[in-house]
Amino acid sequence: MDRTILHSDCNCFYASVEMLHQPRLWSIPMAVGGDPEARHGIVLTANYIAKKRGVKTGMALWQARQACPEITFVPPRMDLYIKFSRMIREIYGEYTDLVESFGLDEAWLDTTASCGIKGDGMRIAKEISDRIKKEIGITVSVGVSWNKIYAKLGSDYRKPDAITEFSRENYKDIVWKIPVEDLLYVGRATKRKLYNFGITTIGELAETDPDMLYRAFGKIGLMLSVFARGQDQTPVSREHTQASIKSIGNSTTTPRDLENDEDVRLVLYLLSESVAKRCRDNGFVGDVIEVYVRDNELFSVGRQRKITVPTNISHEIEATAMELFHEVYHWERPIRSIGVRVADLKPEDIPWQISLFSDPVRREKLLAADRAADDIRRRFGYGSIQRGIMYRDRYLSSLNATADDHMVHPHSYLERGNRSGAEQILLQG
Repeated sequence: MDRTILHSDCNCFYASVEMLHQPRLWSIPMAVGGDPEARHGIVLTANYIAKKRGVKTGMALWQARQACPEITFVPPRMDLYIKFSRMIREIYGEYTDLVESFGLDEAWLDTTASCGIKGDGMRIAKEISDRIKKEIGITVSVGVSWNKIYAKLGSDYRKPDAITEFSRENYKDIVWKIPVEDLLYVGRATKRKLYNFGITTIGELAETDPDMLYRAFGKIGLMLSVFARGQDQTPVSREHTQASIKSIGNSTTTPRDLENDEDVRLVLYLLSESVAKRCRDNGFVGDVIEVYVRDNELFSVGRQRKITVPTNISHEIEATAMELFHEVYHWERPIRSIGVRVADLKPEDIPWQISLFSDPVRREKLLAADRAADDIRRRFGYGSIQRGIMYRDRYLSSLNATADDHMVHPHSYLERGNRSGAEQILLQG
């Protein structure tokens, strides 16, 4: 018996949320990105008015301005988007507990067990789409199929606010005519190589000898062959087994170049407080800390480390980030920008093994201090309480780390057990 898989994709998610909060944005070209006056920033998403004028996700802000001179940029508010993502997932959870997020704005749902009660996949998709529109105020495009890959193709096939089913009866007439680059994991380099072999559609890929694809691309060739033929059998992960995103970070281009360790420590504390607060606000802890450094000649370097106990405590994040900084950077030139990231996120209420070398009492006190500072800042403003180190350089500490370059990274399809599915493809080939 075939599964019934849905893939739900929120249309222009960040932009849609912003338009809900700022109705004036509905009728003008707008994009969510960085501060256009800053020294960096890209388009995270744009509304359909801006997209029709050539604005694309990933464009530098200046490129988007060239494509659409009248565009309005809105700084991202990741906490708000995470909140909306959770509200949408609550609706999904009323139809199945097999929900696998693919970033904040996309998710697969295995509704096979619900079809006997709720109706077939198309009926469930219509009900979910109508509820999200009515209860939350944004639209989704939904794909329905018997496997995850075709379901995602279905949600991409027609936008916005559409439902598409790829069934056993119609997939060769529709899916196989879709350009091969629309298939998951066919990037620019893979597309070029496939085109060189004369493979331009998903159907042509499906009909290509798997042995030839293996010789040309290795295991990824077999995986793409199985994807194209609709034979992907990877399961939809159960809800709440992992966080919907894999990392939260913050980076900043500093008001002046950093020249010594004390400068770096001050900025790392600002960034670590911002990242830790975002983790706490959204109920996450992480056990991988990463630091990123770029000097004033634009040479970049970074390093990460897995820690023994997951954390959302700002002091622990800063301390690890500072150690990583000492390992990776040796002051050949002043520093122009720096970033901190917490990765491998998981819900903070999931139990974990306490390290023999940690001090749980001290950690509780540090966490309580962070939460107290959160409460004070929520009531009286960000500058109402600061660490003493901030008084060492009031110019550096004046940067608002809560409103700079926030980074949220979604999970990859090949995480969460899907890699083992790729191994099975080798046997199928």
